[in-house]
Amino acid sequence: MTAGLPAPRPPRDAVVGLIVNPVAGLGGAAGLKGSDGARIQREALARGATPRAGERAARAVRALLARRPGTRVVTVPGPMGEDSARAAGASFTLVRPAPAPADAGTPETDLPAGIGTPGADLPAGAGTPGADLPAGVATTARDTRLAVGALADVDLLLFAGGDGTARDVLDAVGALGDQAPPVLGIPAGVKVYSGCFAVSPAAAGLLAADHLSAAEAGLRRGAGTAVPADPDPAQSDPATPGPATPGPATPGPATPGPDVPGTVEAEVVDLDEERYRQGQVSPRLYGILRVPAARAGLSGRKAGSSGIGPATVEGIAREVVARMRPGVRYVLGPGATTQAVGRALGLATTLLGVDVVESGETGVLVAGDVAEPELLALVAGREAVVVLSVIGGQGFVLGRGNQQISPRVLDAVIGYGDAAARRLLVVSTPQKLAALRGRPLLADSGDEDLDRKLSGHVQVITGYRESTIYQICTASEEFHG
Repeated sequence: MTAGLPAPRPPRDAVVGLIVNPVAGLGGAAGLKGSDGARIQREALARGATPRAGERAARAVRALLARRPGTRVVTVPGPMGEDSARAAGASFTLVRPAPAPADAGTPETDLPAGIGTPGADLPAGAGTPGADLPAGVATTARDTRLAVGALADVDLLLFAGGDGTARDVLDAVGALGDQAPPVLGIPAGVKVYSGCFAVSPAAAGLLAADHLSAAEAGLRRGAGTAVPADPDPAQSDPATPGPATPGPATPGPATPGPDVPGTVEAEVVDLDEERYRQGQVSPRLYGILRVPAARAGLSGRKAGSSGIGPATVEGIAREVVARMRPGVRYVLGPGATTQAVGRALGLATTLLGVDVVESGETGVLVAGDVAEPELLALVAGREAVVVLSVIGGQGFVLGRGNQQISPRVLDAVIGYGDAAARRLLVVSTPQKLAALRGRPLLADSGDEDLDRKLSGHVQVITGYRESTIYQICTASEEFHG
């Protein structure tokens, strides 16, 4: 060994941290357009919603371990991580975050203490992913921030949640400064506008595995850094349209650490859920997180619809109405384009909810702003068609903001009659398709077998008497790493 040089650090297994927001996405299928706050969570449970974030986190861990079996998982107790690691069959280490001082941070309001609070003594099987959480059970934003601090010494931090969870992670990572690890979101929220999420739970696990392998390879070469992969141009092109009029970024934590090798910057975007429930979409940029660089697999930020002329949207709506058949129920998913279909029928449908309509001499609003159980009852045993719009910049048609159109609903719709292609009607402006740069449309319904059944090519209505054929695939298969 050369005199004066430090001894090389012995190699160790890669370490991944795991944090789960167990109530993320709870309000989606319930038609509540978000899950923030104990009141909304209680209402979602009352409407029959079941937690899904834990199961989605477990799916990501399974994909990670399938590609990198030796990866160590470090997590926090109960439904905030332990239960998902256990469900995935992972060997894991538990860390109990130190409780915050009584006066630390912003006091949480209307959030009862519940299982999963870091530091609580929990039975090993509590909060199994997918199990019903009792009414009033919640974890808080402070719980998430404390968990991030406890898992700071990892090679990569995975978190399952939505945009609100991403904001909490951003706050905690900013406080860590140069010691902050890169992070990656497992999509489990209702909307997921931020660009720091993978396109699906499985993609999150695969991206994590490849990031760790690249970092390990770089260290073996003696460079001390990983060779970054070329990011998808659509993720980093500053000319890509951002969220609809985001306004100035809220001053907050600086980008964590220096330029972390093998990572790229990704935006954290969120919106006011109360205004969102009133039909006002006003996303804001809150900051930047560093995520693994990848050619594919990152969802990217949601792009707004600015610059799209109303004539294009109205033309799409006229074409949809022209194709409608009497006696068939049409499920209109959220979005300005599908709302225009309601207007073309002479109906007042919702912008961000799911509505059921029929055509005839005049349009009929069968039910407006429905939750998943009500929707299932309205389409079961009769002919129905689901009308879906494309999320700009991301390409999702299922699983982002329209969880009311669940696997149960889709099974009922597709199972009635002939081919699935006639039961799904996708609408999009030409600009949204062009912005995808050839990337496929994505389905993330929560049932990968169903998503594969829907995969293939679908006709997309792009204007009056105008359509194109476009590829659709399961979000889990969009990652080709």
